[in-house]
Amino acid sequence: MPFDTELLPRINAKSVRENGKQYYVDAKGSRFPSVTTILNATKPKEERDRLFNWKARVGTEEATRISTTASRRGTQTHKQIERYLLGENPICPEGSLPYWESIKPILKEIDTVKLIEGSVFHYDLSYSGKVDCVASYKGIPCICEWKTADKPKNSIERLYEYPLQLVAYMGAVNDYYRDYDIKLNHALLVVAIPEMPAEVFWFDSEAMNNYWQQWQKRVAEYWKRL
Repeated sequence: MPFDTELLPRINAKSVRENGKQYYVDAKGSRFPSVTTILNATKPKEERDRLFNWKARVGTEEATRISTTASRRGTQTHKQIERYLLGENPICPEGSLPYWESIKPILKEIDTVKLIEGSVFHYDLSYSGKVDCVASYKGIPCICEWKTADKPKNSIERLYEYPLQLVAYMGAVNDYYRDYDIKLNHALLVVAIPEMPAEVFWFDSEAMNNYWQQWQKRVAEYWKRL
């Protein structure tokens, strides 16, 4: 279906990796750590323990296989969503078809697409990242994130640090595109699951404000450690 697209100007940026960390570099050469780099570096002990215990339980080789497979299917699904929102009608790769079938009905509620897979920078707080989508969901402008999983999350608690990722991107979009009358305060996170309708998590302005306070603390902690 055709979407109402009012695309914002894209930021010319490149991604670089250094010592296991990811950075984005803008056209002027300014380089900032990515949102995921900051989250990984400041991960609370209970979260680090959860990941460590999972790797110990399944084994290093299996953990790597699972992570690689998840990354690949996530990339394929993101590309499929991007093409769809841009009004193209691509054939979905077989590997990501179950996730695409899960998430596609939700995309019919998306409109007024402003940014897809766009690099963003927050120059005041010195971080960067790549946002999945800025659009309206059921008429409300928001940050959109697409995730894939083999089973439902069932609760916000099991999203772990995804909400902080969302609010970080929201803050960067609001900061960078302030002259374009952009002021987001809602977020949508959709988890595509094979053979099931996608899970939809909607975050209102109060929730996002709380997450923003947490994110600012994580950014400050990151720079304090360096």
